[in-house]
Amino acid sequence: MDFDWTMALGSFLVAVIVGLTGMGGGALMTPMLVTFFGVSPLAAVSSDLVAAAVMKPVGSAVHYRQGTINTRLVGWLCAGSVPAAFSGVLLAKALGHGDSVEDLISKAMGVALMIAAGGLVLRAYLGRRGRAGSAGDGEAPEVAVRPVPTVLVGAVGGLVVGITSVGSGSLIIVALLALYPTLKANQLVGTDLLQAVPLVFAAAIGHLLFGDFRMEVTAALLAGSIPGVYLGSRISSRAPGGLIRRVLALVLVASSLKMFGVGAVPLAWTMAVLAAGTLAVSVHLRHRARRNLDTLPSPVPATGRAGAPGEQRGPTMAA
Repeated sequence: MDFDWTMALGSFLVAVIVGLTGMGGGALMTPMLVTFFGVSPLAAVSSDLVAAAVMKPVGSAVHYRQGTINTRLVGWLCAGSVPAAFSGVLLAKALGHGDSVEDLISKAMGVALMIAAGGLVLRAYLGRRGRAGSAGDGEAPEVAVRPVPTVLVGAVGGLVVGITSVGSGSLIIVALLALYPTLKANQLVGTDLLQAVPLVFAAAIGHLLFGDFRMEVTAALLAGSIPGVYLGSRISSRAPGGLIRRVLALVLVASSLKMFGVGAVPLAWTMAVLAAGTLAVSVHLRHRARRNLDTLPSPVPATGRAGAPGEQRGPTMAA
């Protein structure tokens, strides 16, 4: 079987985005395989999950060393996600391989992609509110773990991942945002990355046993994605994160519409309108932020030693 270098290049570009944003692996990689390389949806899901099982531990290891992981949350999430992910593979297998089944998987992927895009927008909105409402540099309060809803979040996310390969990052992280709004951003990402490791492994094993795994597709994905993730992670601190998240959201919407069978011309017009709207909103928010900054009172310049407010003269002699 010939090695597909164009597929490796595509996976490299997707992996760079994953390294920059921390999400979008399954949400971008699987639609790319289906749309541009003609891989069947089930085979794309199987091969992508096996490749993700090799990549996921890298990011989680970095966060583990930095101590930005809530291990209790990871445990409760995995209690629901791991068995659900394996069950999702069995469900996809039970549906068969007919055209109607492939269409169902494509539609499920489209829904998952659209939810992921909405999740990016929600995450940016909540992040903006959190920055605006923060009153100091103190640590976030201790997170009180809610076992039952956390297990349910893991179960739903795991089921979606098992069927579509989308959700280990994009969907579950949004649910965690809603369930634990006081969780710090780095803890949110680190916790989600670590819980995704056993989740993706369970789904990958299921697809190796019962799915439509293709070694040549997985090899091309790994050849491009491993250096891509490394490069994206290296430059992530210098890249404009807000811009990248907006581009990623647009790509997710485009991929979702493609999964629903939207034609090339309507898709192009839709994305043009969304891009223009996104640009207009960004310019408006930047202008409003600059205007609010201009209305802030100017700081009083320090003169001489630190004195009480209102001191205009130099230091006085003590009696």
